[in-house]
Amino acid sequence: MSQILDEVLTANKNYAASFGKKSELPMPPGRHFAILTCMDARLDPAKFAGFSEGDAHVIRNAGGRATEDAIRSLVISYKLLGTKEWFVVHHVDCGMLTFTNEVLRDLLSKSLEPAVLEQGKWKDVGKSGGTHEGDYIEWLPYSDLADSVVADVTRLRNHPLTPAVIPIYGYIFDVKSGKLVEVPEATKIGAAKQGAKSRVA
Repeated sequence: MSQILDEVLTANKNYAASFGKKSELPMPPGRHFAILTCMDARLDPAKFAGFSEGDAHVIRNAGGRATEDAIRSLVISYKLLGTKEWFVVHHVDCGMLTFTNEVLRDLLSKSLEPAVLEQGKWKDVGKSGGTHEGDYIEWLPYSDLADSVVADVTRLRNHPLTPAVIPIYGYIFDVKSGKLVEVPEATKIGAAKQGAKSRVA
């Protein structure tokens, strides 16, 4: 057994021992909101947005992008589980700012071993085993943080499965200060449509 696996299972045993009334939490999130954010390990949405287990939905992927799968989750979150507000939260010092599609595709074509970042550029240090399968994937990197938030909120707002009643807020999380900084253009684009009616009271 690996050290990490052992640590995870030990932690889970301790957590389960005091699980208590959490077993009674309902399926719908108690505070009726969802956050789409990055998978970066420095982000703890429950802490930076102030919620507990059972309060909110959190959808995470590399960059916090509005991918088809993220949209799938958000639509289920609203349609079946009653969320009323959505947040898109990208963050300062995101790894998605460090590469382009071409860079990642080139790295993968050389090897599948981890690359290293040297003087701001990714370098492949693997010996073999590359593939061009990465050429067929849109990796969704970005070069401007605020623009990426605007783009994702815009995609969500304009998606035919997004209800007009849902407000979508755009923010950047600062990993140096812990603060959420609004992207006003994104929040303006994501505003609920005037006159829209919710099915949720």
